[in-house]
Amino acid sequence: MAKVFNYISEAFTELKDNVTWSPWSEVQRYTIIVAVFAVLFALATWGVDSAFGEALGVFYNWIKS
Repeated sequence: MAKVFNYISEAFTELKDNVTWSPWSEVQRYTIIVAVFAVLFALATWGVDSAFGEALGVFYNWIKS
């Protein structure tokens, strides 16, 4: 159990003393950029999925006839 506590303690010390953190304004800006691109990518994926679904529906109806 002491090893686990020591590991966690050293991890926090490493994060506090040796990690260079970005300024808060930069983090906010990058978060907004990532969120916008995630929404755009989700919409593009939805659009392609809908188009292929519609195309397959037309194809299957054509085969049925």
